[in-house]
Amino acid sequence: MEENRKDENLDETKDEAVQENMEPETADEAAGDGSTGQSQGEASQEASGECNPEDTEENEDAPRRGFFGKKKKDKKDTQIEELTDRVQRQMAEFDNFRKRTEKEKAAMFETGAKSVIEKILPTIDNFERGLAGIAEEQKDDPFVQGMEKVYKQLLTTLEGIGVTPIEAKGKTFDPNFHNAVMHVEDEEQEENTVVEEFQKGYMYRDSVVRHSMVKVAN
Repeated sequence: MEENRKDENLDETKDEAVQENMEPETADEAAGDGSTGQSQGEASQEASGECNPEDTEENEDAPRRGFFGKKKKDKKDTQIEELTDRVQRQMAEFDNFRKRTEKEKAAMFETGAKSVIEKILPTIDNFERGLAGIAEEQKDDPFVQGMEKVYKQLLTTLEGIGVTPIEAKGKTFDPNFHNAVMHVEDEEQEENTVVEEFQKGYMYRDSVVRHSMVKVAN
């Protein structure tokens, strides 16, 4: 009987020891199963490409960068730059058009003025011929004095708009201003010197309206 009791006590002791050894292993396995499930869930989440909303918002707010880390331009900025460049080009073209138009207007005005002056010059020539033919005793005549005043007033008006006579007599012949219609041998004068003026020449500003008709010494 005592031997049977000893065997039963040994069996009970073994059973308790087995239960004690089994309980912590079960707990560890449970904990291990939970951690394993969590890690597998994270791995599946990473594999599927899902991300947290917070990470997505941060990525959207972050500046877009290119392959080399440079910030990419927004479409609006690109459009603004294109429109600005287009406006600047149009303004430059308009400024060039305005300057070209002003030059053309000035050239047309100068051409028209020269044409009018050229038609007035024969009248001045007639005044000079008429006054040159008056005798000394007739110069005090009121009519002659009136003609002289009109002649001087006409010259003053032309001078006011930029018309000036070309100096010729005693000057060196210059084909840009003089038109030689006669040559004469004169030892007292230097070569290519204008000795006589047949018709007076005039300039309008910097251009010649009519060349002086002169006699040149050889």
